[in-house]
Amino acid sequence: MQTSARSICLFCGSRTGSNPAYAEGARELGSQVAARGHRLVYGAGDRGLMGEAARAAQTAGGAVTGVIPKHLVDMEVGKKDLDDYVVVETMHERKMLMFQRSDAVVTLPGGPGTLDELIEVLTWRQLGLHSRPVVLINVAGYWDPLLTLLDHSISHGFADASFRDYLTDVADAVSAIDHIEEVLAAR
Repeated sequence: MQTSARSICLFCGSRTGSNPAYAEGARELGSQVAARGHRLVYGAGDRGLMGEAARAAQTAGGAVTGVIPKHLVDMEVGKKDLDDYVVVETMHERKMLMFQRSDAVVTLPGGPGTLDELIEVLTWRQLGLHSRPVVLINVAGYWDPLLTLLDHSISHGFADASFRDYLTDVADAVSAIDHIEEVLAAR
């Protein structure tokens, strides 16, 4: 269904986590992004789910852009063999540049940094600063507690019910890319 190449921002862990399904989900996403002719934009690390997704996209012949703050180049093992490797000063600059260079956002399992990235992008959406699709790949139910918390915030009056509409949760990469292509094609 793809109509033109898009750039897809990926937020995910710099670790692989405890369940092998997380790494498989990252590889599936990287492969799907590339197979459908899109560009992967991610945090430029060669470790964890970030590295899994980037290597899979490259193996499938896809274009990959990485953005990393200079203080994480060694810690996250900056992946310099990308089509576009950008070193920035701060974490905020990384997040903003990744977002600016993308047409949609996908989130895989990750830790506090991944959660920060997702919540900020959702907040920007709630404030009307963008209308890009934001998709959560809920590999093996990893994000179930977050989805429950978002619903809890809504039920207690701290967010409008419409907030939940800004986030599409799916089980796998194929569904994520299908959704993104459908939304973007309708624009």
